[in-house]
Amino acid sequence: MRKYLYPSLLLVFGVLVLAIFVFKKPDARMPALKERHGDLAAGGEWLNTKEAVRGLLAKLRRNPDDYKSRLLLAQAYMQEGRVTGDHAYYDAAAMKLLDAVLRAEPENFEAMACKATLCLTQHHFSQGLALAQQAQQLNPNSGFVYGLLTDAHVELGQYDEAIKMADKMNQVRPDLSAYARVSYLREIYGDVPGAIEAMTMAVKAGLSGMEQTEWTRVALGHLYEISGDLARAEGCYETSLLVRPGYAYALAGRGRVAAARQNYPAAIKDLQQARAMVKDYAFSDELVDLYRQSGQSGKANAMAKESIEMLANAAKQADEDEELGHYADRELAYAYLKTNELDRALEHAKIEYARRPDNIDVNETLAWVYFKRGQYAEAQKYMQVARRTHSQNPVLLGRAGLILTKLGKVAEGQALLEKSLRTAPYLNPELAAEGKALIAAR
Repeated sequence: MRKYLYPSLLLVFGVLVLAIFVFKKPDARMPALKERHGDLAAGGEWLNTKEAVRGLLAKLRRNPDDYKSRLLLAQAYMQEGRVTGDHAYYDAAAMKLLDAVLRAEPENFEAMACKATLCLTQHHFSQGLALAQQAQQLNPNSGFVYGLLTDAHVELGQYDEAIKMADKMNQVRPDLSAYARVSYLREIYGDVPGAIEAMTMAVKAGLSGMEQTEWTRVALGHLYEISGDLARAEGCYETSLLVRPGYAYALAGRGRVAAARQNYPAAIKDLQQARAMVKDYAFSDELVDLYRQSGQSGKANAMAKESIEMLANAAKQADEDEELGHYADRELAYAYLKTNELDRALEHAKIEYARRPDNIDVNETLAWVYFKRGQYAEAQKYMQVARRTHSQNPVLLGRAGLILTKLGKVAEGQALLEKSLRTAPYLNPELAAEGKALIAAR
């Protein structure tokens, strides 16, 4: 029997080794940091990120129960998702890490707040709000959590609550993030000069060149765009590119300024570069318009189909996972309008409306889809909700003006159209052309 004993012992030993390997494998094969390329890989920030992640992974290999390192790694991956736009990869990696922390430490405030952030990033706004409220109970003195609550209430169209949370955030810790949220709420309520003032404060509160600061500077540029001040908008984008070379969102902003001046080759070049660096659907969407404006219908149609495929994949992932996967139905509604698939546009606009019927942007989307379908009375029903905060966004005003004019309310409609065209007709050339034609016809 001895000749069978040693093979049996070896077999048992092998099974034990295999079991150890299998149970340790998830930590040993933790999602890795992807390499950056081009301008994203330039500078010390990327070197610091790589070194920090390398150190955290080493700690977790030595001690898989080091939940502080798991949390820090999740935060690093969340930031990397912001920088690269690769949210599908990094958000999933971060969520895996955060869930492990919360299983071990259910009342870990930082992990819960980070998970709420991820839900909001993926447009799972109701889940994000619920998590942020739980985090608030754990730490009611955190400015960060009041920022999350502000964002969630805004996206769900609960603007009075959003104002309360933003005020609380500024009481607890007035900083870049707090000022930026005040700016956004002022914009929603039609106070564009006040929004510019608050966003300027946000930029000054940040460290020049850091991603968060330059995101804020680009947001300031956007406010100048919608107020009709292209020179100051361009100044924001150029400054951002100077202190953070190749920053994709600043490139896109500079491209929009070039498009407003009908310099389409320069605009297309900037948007193509932005799109090559960061995975953001908005860049593809803007390229569709630029190709059409420059007479390149073939490229426009191809880009429109590519955009739909990108968004549909995100929506499919969201349907399969309650926490991960970007809800993209509002974006899909606009994408289908650009391919003249009006039934599909309406389908996705309704899906988004079912999730957050009080949000003014969602109501504007549904109103515009109905307008494109020639259902003007139905469009006006949703446009009234979209305008309830008195936003002065020129595109919103232009769309509202077209709907009212089609319904026979000519004086009111034309006043809105003229204000939109007077302020910033370059924001939506198709809308501007339709508005001018309607005014001329009257």
